[in-house]
Amino acid sequence: MNSGIEAKLIVIWLLGCALASCDALAQGASDASRLPRQNWEEDASIRPWDFGVWFAAATGEENTNSFGEAQILSAGVFAGKTLTGEVGRGWRRGRLEFGFDVFPLFAQLRPLHLYGTGFDPIILRWNSSLRRGRVVPFIELGGGAVRTTRNLPAGDTSNFNFVARGGGGVQVATRRNQSLELSLRWWHVSNANLGARNPEFNGVQFSVGWHWHR
Repeated sequence: MNSGIEAKLIVIWLLGCALASCDALAQGASDASRLPRQNWEEDASIRPWDFGVWFAAATGEENTNSFGEAQILSAGVFAGKTLTGEVGRGWRRGRLEFGFDVFPLFAQLRPLHLYGTGFDPIILRWNSSLRRGRVVPFIELGGGAVRTTRNLPAGDTSNFNFVARGGGGVQVATRRNQSLELSLRWWHVSNANLGARNPEFNGVQFSVGWHWHR
């Protein structure tokens, strides 16, 4: 099977598992919450700014069909702003958020060690209104770039690469104006033929973050 298709199928399967577990997670978060659900919904509608910190780990393939060929760690800060009120009907109801992030930490552990920094200037996130208890699901698309100390992947490639991402997750309200984020996304890194060769990193990235809503 083509490695890119295999990666996408794995992401779809993992997202399905995550969504299936949301019900239990929502119940536990609701019991532990000190803030009633009504206040969380009011805060979400009147506090459009979203600031956060996050840490992520990714695994995927570069030159082979092995999904465990390459591992990358990254960490950074996020800022976003809700652009719309609640729009849509039924399961499509939600709010559109525009955000960006900067990640001063980018480290590849396998197949070689290298470091870098990057940013995602465009992150479009749809925060669903189909919340359950303290859990708010979302889906997102984004993209940016990363510069590394060595060519990524190794060889006659480039130390400047573009990044594309797509996936989703949940935010779990923990206290007033704060939330825990768990997300899972497909992650793609390539140089768009800036180098003589353009092998791609395609993999799954899992991220944990903490948000402050203002």
